[in-house]
Amino acid sequence: MRSLPRRLRPAAPSMHWVGRFVSESRSGVLLLLMDHSVGKGKDQGPVQHGAKVYRQVTLESLKRVVVIEDIKRYKTILELPSQTKENLMEALNELKKKIPSQEVLLSTKIGHTVNKMRKNSDPEVATLAQSIYTTWKTFMKENRNKQSIEVRCDPKTESLRSNARKLLSEALELKNDDLLIENIEREIFHQCSRLINIPYRRTVRTLVFTLKQKSEVREQVKTYRLPVKQLIENHKK
Repeated sequence: MRSLPRRLRPAAPSMHWVGRFVSESRSGVLLLLMDHSVGKGKDQGPVQHGAKVYRQVTLESLKRVVVIEDIKRYKTILELPSQTKENLMEALNELKKKIPSQEVLLSTKIGHTVNKMRKNSDPEVATLAQSIYTTWKTFMKENRNKQSIEVRCDPKTESLRSNARKLLSEALELKNDDLLIENIEREIFHQCSRLINIPYRRTVRTLVFTLKQKSEVREQVKTYRLPVKQLIENHKK
């Protein structure tokens, strides 16, 4: 098996916060100085640090803490052709848990994607999309100036991920900005705990090799007969 180019060498993966923060642990647990404009998360008990008291919460427990990577991943899932109802409902239910800021709605265009899903032929999908759209629209009107916290990948991580997408696009013989390429890479990143780690690099390498060597798999992926999530699960290392 041909080794992966050095451009996918491991790096210390990280995401940076736009907002107030204190520290981050490897387990993904954050110690946040609670801000009432953001909203309280699930109380895991106070953690004493000298005279100050912090509450230990997870990313998922704060409604207005938005991981940009997740928003973009759900967007590609909703926009990719021939998605199953299960995938659409899963993405929408995850979006329902969050309220992106106006800046995030504009930069990612996730609002437009959810709006289109209101016209989906499946009544359950359309109803859920309508509920999310209404919630976001109402919140924006009433809380337009409230602060939110956004988590973004750092430039070095984005550069490494861009190289991975280039390798995938070459293997699938598609343009680098093709929605399918984006969806595949984001799914790899998601299944590897949002880290450019050894499993991420090995999965990319294995998948690139398979797509180049096995035309039947390549064709199944390009025609959407093989779901992206299943594809990654089959090749995750």
